[in-house]
Amino acid sequence: MINESAMMLETVTLLLAGGFALGYLWQVHADESWSRSGFKTASVLSLALVAGLSTPLLAVALGLCAFGDLALSRPGERAFLAGVGSFAGGHLAYVGLFLSLPDADVTRLWTAPAGWAVIALAGVALAMMSLLARFAGEMRVQVMAYVPVIVAMGLAALTLPTPLIWCAAVMFMISDMVLAVETFVLPPAHPARRLTAPVIWLLYWGAQALFFAVLIL
Repeated sequence: MINESAMMLETVTLLLAGGFALGYLWQVHADESWSRSGFKTASVLSLALVAGLSTPLLAVALGLCAFGDLALSRPGERAFLAGVGSFAGGHLAYVGLFLSLPDADVTRLWTAPAGWAVIALAGVALAMMSLLARFAGEMRVQVMAYVPVIVAMGLAALTLPTPLIWCAAVMFMISDMVLAVETFVLPPAHPARRLTAPVIWLLYWGAQALFFAVLIL
């Protein structure tokens, strides 16, 4: 009975979080507001609160990401850097979580198919570092330091024999890369921004929801 009640709570929470995520998606191109920030933050914070009942490291990862969502939804460079720092912490919490799972095995990183993915990750990291060095201006040091943290999360995911975890990690990394392009490369009036914002959100929140579903449900 207890397990059934817990599963019901977790399922309802995931659905509620999905409702908040859709609420933010509806406002993704709207002007900054506390309502918009609230929907964005609640869509991940609600998952973190329930994850804390059974999987503390997942709760930490989701909680840091939720704070990052709040910070990035607010104006100003200070808020942006706070968001980057919070997301870096979230990625590192995921690293700790993945490596602490019983099925984690680092030897997978140098055997196929994960070994090929490691090579691909290294190439992507070098490309992103080059792009940020060119376009990130005064914030290049901070955002370039974020790239190895993202890669570490991807590598930690590959130590697990769980394709859905790999998928969620890839979604999370792609959302970060698209955000970097949107923030530092695309001009403010570029038409691609109509697509980048919803793509970032769908990939990012989808990744958090998938981590939650695989590790909790």
